[in-house]
Amino acid sequence: MLLRSLAAALMICTAAGADEDIADQYPGSALYAKPVEVIPNVWSAIGATAPPTYENAGHNNNLSFIVTGDGVIVINGGAAYILAKALHDEIKKITDQPVKLVIDENGQGHAVLGNSYWSKQGVPILAHVDAKHEMEERGINILDGMKRYNRDKAEGTFLAFPTETFEDKRVIEMGDFTIEVLYLGPSHSAGDTQVWLPEQSLVIAGDMAFHERMLPIFEDTIVLDWIETWDTEFEALGATYVIPGHGHPTNMAQVRKYTRDYLLYLRAQIGAHLDNGGDLAEAYYVDQSPYAQLDTFEELATRNAGRVYEQMEFE
Repeated sequence: MLLRSLAAALMICTAAGADEDIADQYPGSALYAKPVEVIPNVWSAIGATAPPTYENAGHNNNLSFIVTGDGVIVINGGAAYILAKALHDEIKKITDQPVKLVIDENGQGHAVLGNSYWSKQGVPILAHVDAKHEMEERGINILDGMKRYNRDKAEGTFLAFPTETFEDKRVIEMGDFTIEVLYLGPSHSAGDTQVWLPEQSLVIAGDMAFHERMLPIFEDTIVLDWIETWDTEFEALGATYVIPGHGHPTNMAQVRKYTRDYLLYLRAQIGAHLDNGGDLAEAYYVDQSPYAQLDTFEELATRNAGRVYEQMEFE
């Protein structure tokens, strides 16, 4: 009953909580917002739903942690050394248990660049093999991009690679928790990882799932594969509580509506456009108005449409 009441309170604020113009929520910290306890002993510092900026120090994703009773597991290194240190400062206010593991949800900058702080603390870092490969291939560019927007806030940040990798699943028994670190299949980006707590019916979904900001479709995001992974693997978890990669904790119905259903909707719009002989230039402007209320819509909607067109043109 306690789990349900805590999660319900967070779900109520979901619809009103997303706004990329909301000012920093925690001026005394480099973090955009102070960590909140989603269910007992599972915490998340909810990032801005805006793109990464100097003002939010790159904290535009969720930095979560589990206080297991025998140590702390952190999910996401963060976008910079300064953010990882700020998160650790908050953890120390909550518990004297040491951080024993960091899990990177993928190979993007806001998941891995804060590894630099954790590596200096001697904490092991776990990631999917494809996320590590992404860092090896693109790490210098990712770091340089963060330095451009974060300027002096990038101080101390360097590339620190995962010390451990997995391919399909890693099960961790720690304290009072059984924690399953999963790669369910291709979705948003290389090595996207989900952290599943089966006894609590909670999934830290990473970038598998979006709901308050528009999801980005990258050049190497295969939309059909993402939908298949969702339908065959992610939905099958039957999670009651979802901490997405971005935005407030919610439930499966919300992330389904704004992730899987959005991808299906956009494919239907582009499919109709192709059937009518439409070209790429016009495809950018297919109707996406049912999702116009999402943060980052202006930045991403046309780009998403163009990439789906390119994928469907020769299907």
